[in-house]
Amino acid sequence: MTQTIALAGKGGVGKTTTAGMVIKYLAQNQSGAILGIDADPSSNLNMVLGLDLDWTVGEIREDMLVQVKNSLAAGGAAMGSLQGGMSKREYLDYEIRSSVSEGERFDLIAMGRSEGPGCYCAVNHNLREVVDSISKNYRYVVIDNEAGMEHLSRRTTRDVNHLLVVTDPTQRGLVAAERIAGFRDEMDIHIENAYLILNRLNGEMPAALQERIDEMDIPLLGVIPADAALLEFEFSGRPLVELGDESQVYQAVATMMSKIL
Repeated sequence: MTQTIALAGKGGVGKTTTAGMVIKYLAQNQSGAILGIDADPSSNLNMVLGLDLDWTVGEIREDMLVQVKNSLAAGGAAMGSLQGGMSKREYLDYEIRSSVSEGERFDLIAMGRSEGPGCYCAVNHNLREVVDSISKNYRYVVIDNEAGMEHLSRRTTRDVNHLLVVTDPTQRGLVAAERIAGFRDEMDIHIENAYLILNRLNGEMPAALQERIDEMDIPLLGVIPADAALLEFEFSGRPLVELGDESQVYQAVATMMSKIL
């Protein structure tokens, strides 16, 4: 049975780095294939994982809509199909499966750009079905979400086993994390467990931060320390999954994952 882990948090707090370390942990410690879904329009989880990214789901969607418009303008295909009689669902299924970036232990789908003008309801429904169909072939699915959580149910109809809300060690970050976590009760999908992760902490936990965390309606799963070695990887562009197992960042994430899996 597939387990789904989703990450959320405001921009710049290290969601993508944390997602990469979660995938690294799963690849090294759990059996079964792993699918990463980069649901952030900036699409840089591939750089963390060291995978090429040639084609995003957003680009596939836009290309299909252009084909539909051209076909209709030429008096050709009906609304539900493309030239050659291929349905939109069949086209999306083929193109998205072809767009999967494949690694040795983990693969990646990048959602890419958000919608342009017009109605995308039917297309997004098809996209969600295709991505969910692909996800069933994996033991673990890790979703690197956009800054908020409002788009998560548009990416998947699957239940989320573990929601990881990432924050930086600031009062503003904690307020944003609490607001994001609060959305979990309003989602169209069921979220089984939700946890807070405090990222890039220098030294000991300040008493004021600990007091604020204790008041939140989401338990603290763990703390990721600031790590100069990770910064060197960021500067050089090396994939973060190549960080050694001795890395403080990886060790912190590994400890957290061992608690919940």
